[in-house]
Amino acid sequence: MQRESTVNAAIALGLLLVPLWALWAGEPFTITLATKVAILALAGVGLNLALGLGGLVSLGHAVFFGIGGYAMGILAHHAQTFDPIIEAPFLVEGTKSMPVIWLVATATSALAALAIGALSLRTSGVYFIMITLAFGQMFYYFAISWPAYGGEDGLSIYVRNGFPGLNTLNPIEFFAIVYVLLLAALFLSARIATSPFGLALDAARQSPQRVETVGLRPFRLRLMVFVISGTITGLAGALFADLNRFVSPTMFSWQMSGEIMIFVILGGVARLFGPVAGAALFILLEHWLGGVSEYWLIWVGALLLAVVLFAPGGLIGVLTRRGKP
Repeated sequence: MQRESTVNAAIALGLLLVPLWALWAGEPFTITLATKVAILALAGVGLNLALGLGGLVSLGHAVFFGIGGYAMGILAHHAQTFDPIIEAPFLVEGTKSMPVIWLVATATSALAALAIGALSLRTSGVYFIMITLAFGQMFYYFAISWPAYGGEDGLSIYVRNGFPGLNTLNPIEFFAIVYVLLLAALFLSARIATSPFGLALDAARQSPQRVETVGLRPFRLRLMVFVISGTITGLAGALFADLNRFVSPTMFSWQMSGEIMIFVILGGVARLFGPVAGAALFILLEHWLGGVSEYWLIWVGALLLAVVLFAPGGLIGVLTRRGKP
């Protein structure tokens, strides 16, 4: 555990030092890459709660990522066009305030996770995987057929949303916002894992029958962690849309769900900083290999296969010389 704590601290420090170096060197694109890593890692932290603690293999987490993105897109779009979202029975206007957008994104993602989880968690195994995938595809095709907000073409936001006291158009200041939110999510994840709720959830993952004998309901435990997981992923979606100033139906796609799961597996399932390490490795491979060949995902697939077969603890497990947690 001491070695893993050291590795975690090194990863957190490295993610902070890279954009600071880029700022000194005048490389704003590197700051943007680091911001993208932090946002995708945040989405991975959300999935890691459900997958690592609850044992819930979800292929539909792009639903919450997309809901967060569209919450940002819709609110910002109506603010920039000065067109109210609703006029009757009461007035609801758009906003360019990040804190308000985050509140809406997390609330809508939590409600969606509650509804989807209440239905999906009545199944298990491959059936759970398929029903979460089905929900993801439902939202994907709904977004494509939603012409009010761009349909298949997506929705562009001209200016990044604002945060009190900061210039969010400055890459390093926007990175600082995302980095603090990532650390907060990691802190929450660590507290959940060591809390009585987290211990009960881990027990429900290993032996649901024994948990029921002490008066706890595995379904309720899994639903709670699924909602928390979806909420964090929704926040990541809102930040990702703000980073790109663009939202599209691809945020709901099964490929997006697969990428989030790849971050977790590459870094290490149930490892606290696994999603951070996995997202950083994935973005580095995309940046380096993407310029060499358009088929760079072949190498990612080969690496993923090697991790699954020979390093089940992921990158964190290799660095700490420990297998599965």
